[in-house]
Amino acid sequence: MKSHLFAFITLFTTTALAGPPAKVDQALLDKGKAAFMVNCMACHGEKGAGDGPGAAALNPKPRNFTTDAFKQGETPDAVFKTVSGGVAGTAMVPFAHIPEDDRWALAHWVLELRKVGKPAAPAPAADKKPKK
Repeated sequence: MKSHLFAFITLFTTTALAGPPAKVDQALLDKGKAAFMVNCMACHGEKGAGDGPGAAALNPKPRNFTTDAFKQGETPDAVFKTVSGGVAGTAMVPFAHIPEDDRWALAHWVLELRKVGKPAAPAPAADKKPKK
């Protein structure tokens, strides 16, 4: 019995305390994209524009990650929380069944889709004072 309890505690603590990834690299983004294509694309569309095949039947419409404001914040933690817990009053259900490391990768992929949709930052204004 003690060995079963120890095994459970070990499994629980190693999975429950995984936390955010130490670094964001291409492998993590690829993993996030793969999770997105399986779990999110049907509603949010391949590029995250909220235009997936299932979007037409949903009210409210799925978030367009490229242009719409994020209701719970635009940080990896906030997106992870949304993926894990869903959004009340919408078709965005919790995806807590996805392994935690996949949800972190997915959160980072969603934020990559956001970056793609944002216009480039304006160039700093040149100093207009005449030179002496």
